[in-house]
Amino acid sequence: MKEISMSKTQGINSGRRQLLKGGMVMAAGLGASIALPASASCDSAPVNFDEIVDVLVVGSGFAGMSAALQAREASVSVMVIDKMPVFGGNSTINGGAMAVAGSALQKQAGIEDSVDAMVADMLRAGRGMNDVEMLKLVCNGTAESCQWLIDYGVNWKPFVQHFGGHSVQRVLQTVESSGAGIIRPLIKAARDKGVTMKNQTKLEGFVQDEAGRVIGVEVREGFYFPNERTGKIRRIGARRGVIMATGGFGRDIEYRMMQLPELNSDLDSTNHAGATSEALKQMMLIGANPIHLDQIQLGPWASPDEKGFGTASQFNTIATYPHGIVVDVRTGERFFNELADRKARADAIMTRRDEKGQPVYPIGFTNAAGASKAQTLDWGLKYKVISKAETLDELATIYGMPAKALKAQVARWNEAVKTGIDKEFDRPMQEAIVLDKGPWYAVRMWPKVHYCMGGVKVNTQSEVLHLVSNKAIPGLYAAGEATGGIHGASRLGACAVAEGVVTGRNAGRNCAAASAVTLKQV
Repeated sequence: MKEISMSKTQGINSGRRQLLKGGMVMAAGLGASIALPASASCDSAPVNFDEIVDVLVVGSGFAGMSAALQAREASVSVMVIDKMPVFGGNSTINGGAMAVAGSALQKQAGIEDSVDAMVADMLRAGRGMNDVEMLKLVCNGTAESCQWLIDYGVNWKPFVQHFGGHSVQRVLQTVESSGAGIIRPLIKAARDKGVTMKNQTKLEGFVQDEAGRVIGVEVREGFYFPNERTGKIRRIGARRGVIMATGGFGRDIEYRMMQLPELNSDLDSTNHAGATSEALKQMMLIGANPIHLDQIQLGPWASPDEKGFGTASQFNTIATYPHGIVVDVRTGERFFNELADRKARADAIMTRRDEKGQPVYPIGFTNAAGASKAQTLDWGLKYKVISKAETLDELATIYGMPAKALKAQVARWNEAVKTGIDKEFDRPMQEAIVLDKGPWYAVRMWPKVHYCMGGVKVNTQSEVLHLVSNKAIPGLYAAGEATGGIHGASRLGACAVAEGVVTGRNAGRNCAAASAVTLKQV
């Protein structure tokens, strides 16, 4: 166990007092013990920092890069740090889809939408657990933030998509079908504007002044994930504030099992290896209020036949769910609404088990017309994650399904498409197509841990709130998946980019406008 590095000026003699009052604190890293030097006193002394900036952003995904750029637009100095060797985190492997209410592409396509409709959809998916004020902030900001991204070089596909749980088509997607199509332009713009970017720099704790204001951080520079002992300890000061854009903890099996024991190592995750909980814990150590930590989303479009996000996720999102159907291999029949919200779909798929409780992987499929825009189709076929069949009989043989029942199900589906009404599961039919001819493309499906709806509670200025006083912790802001409450019990697809960009910009704007404190550099 390592000791916490603390200033002699703290005058704090218990962990509880540290949590409630603050002081000049370097909160400990994961698993650290709380220990004070014997000479700790109440005398005041300035902290010496190795580097000082106006705004420090921790994390380099959608929220972090949006915060950094927005703050830099206010002509303050900005630094972004990330513990991993590559910038972007989960955002670079995200599907690059953003839900936008009132986009130009919607208007061109004659799609009627509104902020109120998007709020209502997200409330319904969130089972009413959402922070309504933050939810409205996000939805109100999507159209303007979409244009902001375009101005920085993000390119969207020229059509609007319909993701599950949304009442209308409102999803835009990068031409790359990847979050990298957003992250790369933002990183380039940030560097062009003079934002300092530091990778392999891991947050170890916060530095607070005697009033409890966050005035900087302690980090390990030259950190090699996941070796906790690597790197050199340094202090970075932040005159105006620190913005936490550190994402979720989907890869932290131990911590996610504390919230939901069933999310054990048997379940894969779409997240990158660095999606762990230590940054969240550091915020909690200085009093941040954690909410909804047990609300962890499973991605219902993943496949057990590949690791991580993979090729099936994009295929199912673009092809299977809007233009195909999902069936139980034992019956050849549908068993849920393929365009329900993610929680409803994942919960339904997870019920497909045998008498021993082992997964019986459902099959999602569509035909060539339904898969025409699926950019990962060729890769999925190459790596045998996606199978091709010329006939439904061949498809049934590949997966051991009853062919007669499968063909009867497809016939019922085609009748539903013609009438525009899904009597079986009341699925929205805006993008449904008749499945009358092959070839057919299919994939085995099983959910993976994807997104943490929980995190720290923030107000509409993106300030982190204290769990006791419910007042802002001065100098500490948070955005994106590091926060909790916006999505309630379930996040709708394409709303991570919306949340990350809008709340990141909000945090950057407010942090840059905060009053600056005077700090001393070594």
